[in-house]
Amino acid sequence: MEDELERLKQKRLEELQRQMLLKRIKEQEPKPEPSKEPTPEEILGRYFKDRAWEVWNAAKAQYPAVMPQVEKLLVDAINQGKVKDSIDGASLMGFFRQIGIPVRLETRIRISEHGELKTLEQKMKEEG
Repeated sequence: MEDELERLKQKRLEELQRQMLLKRIKEQEPKPEPSKEPTPEEILGRYFKDRAWEVWNAAKAQYPAVMPQVEKLLVDAINQGKVKDSIDGASLMGFFRQIGIPVRLETRIRISEHGELKTLEQKMKEEG
């Protein structure tokens, strides 16, 4: 009876060891990373600098029907290597004007006085 009990214990121990070994092997296997294609925003983010996102977002707000097509064309041009330099706000504005999209940005005039920025309206009220 004791031999039978010892044999069952040994068999169970071997089974547990085998399971632990399989678990360790699975943990050590390199996990294949999902091939994640970058989104258009990520691609544009690599090239946009300075105020380019401000111009881009203004264009998207003003021309929502056209901008998906422009985005696809610009991303395709980047992927094909046609765009080599980074894109700043002024060059993006020029690009939009060339393709017939006159993007308007909000403009504010502020005056620095004694280290404090004041709008033109505030300055006129003070002097008036």
